[in-house]
Amino acid sequence: MHDGPDEKDWKAFRKLAPILRERYLRGRIEELATILADGERSPAERFWDLEEQVGEIAKALRACLDGHSRSRMRQFIIQMLAVGMMTREDLDAFSEELRERMIEWTKPEP
Repeated sequence: MHDGPDEKDWKAFRKLAPILRERYLRGRIEELATILADGERSPAERFWDLEEQVGEIAKALRACLDGHSRSRMRQFIIQMLAVGMMTREDLDAFSEELRERMIEWTKPEP
Protein backbone atom coordinates (compact mmCIF):
# COMPACT_ATOMS: atom_id res chain seq x y z
CA MET A 1 0.00 0.00 0.00
CA HIS A 2 1.30 3.46 -0.85
CA ASP A 3 0.89 6.62 1.17
CA GLY A 4 0.00 8.79 -1.81
CA PRO A 5 -3.50 9.88 -2.82
CA ASP A 6 -5.78 7.39 -4.49
CA GLU A 7 -6.68 7.72 -8.15
CA LYS A 8 -10.10 9.25 -7.49
CA ASP A 9 -8.61 12.03 -5.33
CA TRP A 10 -5.86 12.68 -7.88
CA LYS A 11 -8.41 13.00 -10.70
CA ALA A 12 -10.57 15.30 -8.56
CA PHE A 13 -7.55 17.47 -7.77
CA ARG A 14 -6.52 17.78 -11.42
CA LYS A 15 -10.08 18.74 -12.36
CA LEU A 16 -10.47 21.21 -9.49
CA ALA A 17 -7.08 23.00 -9.71
CA PRO A 18 -7.87 25.14 -12.79
CA ILE A 19 -11.28 26.06 -11.37
CA LEU A 20 -9.68 27.14 -8.10
CA ARG A 21 -7.06 29.15 -9.98
CA GLU A 22 -9.67 31.08 -11.93
CA ARG A 23 -11.80 31.74 -8.86
CA TYR A 24 -8.76 32.90 -6.91
CA LEU A 25 -7.67 35.22 -9.72
CA ARG A 26 -11.18 36.62 -10.13
CA GLY A 27 -11.19 37.66 -6.48
CA ARG A 28 -7.66 39.01 -6.58
CA ILE A 29 -8.32 41.00 -9.75
CA GLU A 30 -11.22 42.67 -7.97
CA GLU A 31 -8.79 43.70 -5.23
CA LEU A 32 -6.40 45.07 -7.85
CA ALA A 33 -9.21 47.04 -9.47
CA THR A 34 -10.01 48.59 -6.09
CA ILE A 35 -6.41 49.72 -5.74
CA LEU A 36 -6.46 51.26 -9.22
CA ALA A 37 -9.77 53.03 -8.59
CA ASP A 38 -8.66 54.63 -5.30
CA GLY A 39 -8.77 58.29 -6.30
CA GLU A 40 -7.58 59.42 -2.87
CA ARG A 41 -4.14 57.98 -3.49
CA SER A 42 -1.59 59.27 -5.96
CA PRO A 43 -0.88 57.35 -9.17
CA ALA A 44 2.56 56.44 -7.80
CA GLU A 45 1.07 55.06 -4.58
CA ARG A 46 -1.47 53.04 -6.51
CA PHE A 47 1.19 51.75 -8.88
CA TRP A 48 3.48 50.54 -6.09
CA ASP A 49 0.60 48.99 -4.15
CA LEU A 50 -0.51 47.25 -7.31
CA GLU A 51 3.00 46.02 -8.05
CA GLU A 52 3.30 44.57 -4.54
CA GLN A 53 -0.07 42.82 -4.76
CA VAL A 54 0.69 41.36 -8.20
CA GLY A 55 3.94 39.97 -6.81
CA GLU A 56 2.10 38.32 -3.91
CA ILE A 57 -0.48 36.85 -6.28
CA ALA A 58 2.23 35.49 -8.58
CA LYS A 59 4.07 33.96 -5.62
CA ALA A 60 0.88 32.24 -4.42
CA LEU A 61 0.12 30.93 -7.92
CA ARG A 62 3.60 29.46 -8.27
CA ALA A 63 3.45 27.87 -4.81
CA CYS A 64 0.04 26.35 -5.47
CA LEU A 65 0.13 25.42 -9.12
CA ASP A 66 3.66 24.87 -10.39
CA GLY A 67 4.70 21.29 -10.96
CA HIS A 68 1.73 19.33 -9.72
CA SER A 69 2.56 15.74 -9.03
CA ARG A 70 0.50 13.04 -7.47
CA SER A 71 3.11 12.47 -4.78
CA ARG A 72 2.96 16.14 -3.71
CA MET A 73 -0.79 16.66 -4.09
CA ARG A 74 -1.39 16.97 -0.34
CA GLN A 75 1.28 19.66 -0.07
CA PHE A 76 -0.39 21.62 -2.85
CA ILE A 77 -3.78 21.31 -1.15
CA ILE A 78 -2.34 22.58 2.13
CA GLN A 79 -0.76 25.54 0.32
CA MET A 80 -4.01 26.28 -1.54
CA LEU A 81 -5.91 26.28 1.74
CA ALA A 82 -3.26 28.53 3.33
CA VAL A 83 -3.50 31.24 0.65
CA GLY A 84 -7.29 31.04 0.32
CA MET A 85 -7.31 29.49 -3.13
CA MET A 86 -9.14 26.45 -1.77
CA THR A 87 -11.83 26.48 0.88
CA ARG A 88 -12.86 23.77 3.31
CA GLU A 89 -16.00 23.34 1.20
CA ASP A 90 -13.80 22.53 -1.81
CA LEU A 91 -12.48 19.56 0.13
CA ASP A 92 -15.87 17.92 -0.42
CA ALA A 93 -14.58 16.88 -3.85
CA PHE A 94 -12.19 14.44 -2.16
CA SER A 95 -12.45 11.22 -0.20
CA GLU A 96 -13.41 11.36 3.45
CA GLU A 97 -9.93 10.17 4.42
CA LEU A 98 -8.20 12.97 2.51
CA ARG A 99 -10.66 15.59 3.80
CA GLU A 100 -10.05 14.54 7.38
CA ARG A 101 -6.27 14.60 6.91
CA MET A 102 -6.31 18.04 5.32
CA ILE A 103 -8.55 19.45 8.04
CA GLU A 104 -6.33 17.95 10.72
CA TRP A 105 -3.10 19.18 9.11
CA THR A 106 -4.42 22.71 8.63
CA LYS A 107 -5.93 23.19 12.09
CA PRO A 108 -4.62 26.32 13.76
CA GLU A 109 -2.37 25.64 16.72
CA PRO A 110 -4.05 26.37 20.09
